Amino acid sequence: MRKQYKFTFLTSLVFALLFVLAGCSGAQKEEETVSNKNEAKTEESTAYTVEHAMGTTEIKGTPKRVVILTNEGTEALLALGVKPVGAVKSWLGNPWYDHIKDQMEGVKEVGTESEPNLEAIAALKPDLIIGNKLRQEQIYEQLSTIAPTVFAETLKGDWKENFMLYAKAVNKEEKGQEVMDAYNKRIEELKEKLGDKLNMKVSIVRFLAGDVRIYHKDSFSGVILEQLGFARPESQNVNDFAEKGVTKERIPAMDGDILFYFTYETGDGEASKLEKEWINDPLFKNLNVAKQGKVYKVSDAIWNTAGGVLAAHLMLDDIEKYFLEN
Repeated sequence: MRKQYKFTFLTSLVFALLFVLAGCSGAQKEEETVSNKNEAKTEESTAYTVEHAMGTTEIKGTPKRVVILTNEGTEALLALGVKPVGAVKSWLGNPWYDHIKDQMEGVKEVGTESEPNLEAIAALKPDLIIGNKLRQEQIYEQLSTIAPTVFAETLKGDWKENFMLYAKAVNKEEKGQEVMDAYNKRIEELKEKLGDKLNMKVSIVRFLAGDVRIYHKDSFSGVILEQLGFARPESQNVNDFAEKGVTKERIPAMDGDILFYFTYETGDGEASKLEKEWINDPLFKNLNVAKQGKVYKVSDAIWNTAGGVLAAHLMLDDIEKYFLEN
């Protein structure tokens, strides 16, 4: 009888333990189910819509894997603290501009602005793609089948027009406003430091293989000069991008109180060769700005090609250097 009682007692104890464990397991599963439901509700509650150049796109939750298809957009993401998983190649970089390459380690190149690589983009499994109607309108539908896609309307000298759209797309509008406020504050502080130097007429010239351009107010550098309040030579003080295909007869239009030029060199030496030819031309040397020794070569990437917020700050560094330190 004692043995039978002992066996019965042990059996009861085992069943009791199993019951407790089963109860715990069930409670855990119920807790996990509730947690998953809460996460789903949170994800749903953080869904937001972005109006853009191609319509309206819904984005569920803050994107973590972003592919960016413009150079100025890449700078915007980096300034917002978002490292893209994929980006188009810098116009003048291997594959990234020198001023961003340290921040782009591990980022996959996905073609160029003009020819994004759809297969490379899809392979990255992005949860957001940001592009530009001017550059990529024809592949918008294909991109949208890969991930939610937001397009800016165009690419202009004023990077700020697109910047806040990108900030909204990645759910970082507050951070975006902080970046904008810091930039605008720097502009105002620099204007105060420059004082009467803002009366100097600033001329902007660019050399490319087979082309010379005089840049106007709607270029990247032109917009920044306008924000600072600089004067421009009369022929450059117009609301468009640039005078292209400039001939040497137009060299007098390059004159000013100070002249900055930059060269888009792709590696074959043709643009640099053209630059040297023009800078050493008697007509150019006869410009008052050349006689005064106020002609300076600056970075094409910083003053023109990169076109984003990081380049804008670096251009302001150059302005401080040439106007306040020289």
